[in-house]
Amino acid sequence: MRELLTSGTLFSATLPEDTGTEPLLPHTGGVPCDWIDADRSGIDRGALVYVHGGGFEHTHPGTERILAQRLSRATGRPALRVDYRLSPKHPFPAPVEDVVAVYRSLLDQGVPASRVILAGESAGATLLLSALLVLKEEGTPLPAGAVPVSALTDLTLSGPSLTANEDRDLVGGAIMEHILPRYLAGAAPDRAPQSPLHGDLRGLPPLLLPVGGDELFLDDARRFAEAAATAGVDASVDLYEGMPHVFHLAGIVEDPPPTGRTFLSRLREWADRLG
Repeated sequence: MRELLTSGTLFSATLPEDTGTEPLLPHTGGVPCDWIDADRSGIDRGALVYVHGGGFEHTHPGTERILAQRLSRATGRPALRVDYRLSPKHPFPAPVEDVVAVYRSLLDQGVPASRVILAGESAGATLLLSALLVLKEEGTPLPAGAVPVSALTDLTLSGPSLTANEDRDLVGGAIMEHILPRYLAGAAPDRAPQSPLHGDLRGLPPLLLPVGGDELFLDDARRFAEAAATAGVDASVDLYEGMPHVFHLAGIVEDPPPTGRTFLSRLREWADRLG
């Protein structure tokens, strides 16, 4: 599994030829986006807004489109990959504003909030949680649910697993000391929405938080789920023992290993329960 994530094999995966890539709606809130419709089901089923990872600074569109295709197929909805602005040129709140704008554009064009799911990994998971807090604060109808994978939720970096899993994960804690100041650009790390754990979580939609047992962010997922549940939110951690950061990327390859298949299967079951 770890060899797969570090071998470069993921970057050689290709988008299936039968994938729908035509724009399903005319607008995406002024933010560049890609439509990825795995089953060509169209917009009637709703949409999945996909927010990619990359430390707030990086993007790999080809790989992200393939992951969006897998998420689209698992949830039965076309996926909309958000090409949000990147730090350090565009620090907080610009990326959050982009995610919010894309989501609003779906509602403005008649897609019911109850048929939208947000999903993303790593920095993208942070951004989608931040966007939910912004949307809730302004009174915008919230999506049916959200799937923050390998989420960093506390930008003060106080989670115990950041130290305990330092030698187990595929990423090191030192990189966060480089990335976060560039993303925050002076914004407080202990305030919401930039640091989702520190926000008012009441009223958020159902949340599924997949996380690897060897991740630096293991406790970020656990603490957020606990705080959300205390606030009355349907929030659950989906723990993958022994797995590193963004383990779900294993689902990109044509014949995924068991972990990748399990992730997509659990996502499908969770999305089906949303309706």
